[in-house]
Amino acid sequence: MSLVIRGLKKRLGGKPVLKGVDLEVREGETLVVLGRSGCGKTVLLKHIIGLMRPDEGEIWVDGRDITKLSFKELIEVRKQFGMVFQASALLDSMTVAENVGLGLRREKLSKDEIERRVSEALEMVGLEGWEEALPAELSGGMKKRVGLARAIVTRPKFLLYDEPTAGLDPVMARSIDRLIAELRERIFSTSVIVTHDIISAFSVCDRLAFLHEGRIRFLGYPEEARCSEDPVLREFFSGGIIPWREGAFGRG
Repeated sequence: MSLVIRGLKKRLGGKPVLKGVDLEVREGETLVVLGRSGCGKTVLLKHIIGLMRPDEGEIWVDGRDITKLSFKELIEVRKQFGMVFQASALLDSMTVAENVGLGLRREKLSKDEIERRVSEALEMVGLEGWEEALPAELSGGMKKRVGLARAIVTRPKFLLYDEPTAGLDPVMARSIDRLIAELRERIFSTSVIVTHDIISAFSVCDRLAFLHEGRIRFLGYPEEARCSEDPVLREFFSGGIIPWREGAFGRG
């Protein structure tokens, strides 16, 4: 296992958000964490990357419990991660190329190497030629692609996605799903995607985890999710108009 979470608990504002999350992410897989808005999915991601410390529990990354690491040690571990933020988190005063290359400037690479890696990442997301554009000139879908390019440019071992299709129309959302699937074939990384977009989840996942009331209520393959008799899971899926039949989605 490359990522193992055990007994993760977190309270925010005095209220329990994570009540004992246990989750294992296999090396090289794409695991989607589904759940209703506000259920703690983003809080879980922030713990995985070390932006939040748990009240209780362990998070093992390649055999190291990052909850026990010093700040300096944690900075080194974070270099293995690429993060795609829900709102893209681009800096408005910087060009597309400057936004994508932010993480590379800390690695003491030459200017030519940074430019080469940035161009390569933008080509992967279909934005070659947009290096000098500013975020204000981009559509919502293009901003998502720039955010994804920034996440992959450092060649991370782990990719974390926070609601990658949020705020997009259905056509653009499916375009982002296809891009995530295509990148998986080009970049060998372990990916965790949190979303409440059920169609997106079934399109890109190897396995699904359902976060409900602070715990992982279901973990399994897409077909197992479709066949589940769990009333809470079925109610959640019914809200996304999921057709309960084999082969309804690409990766299932």
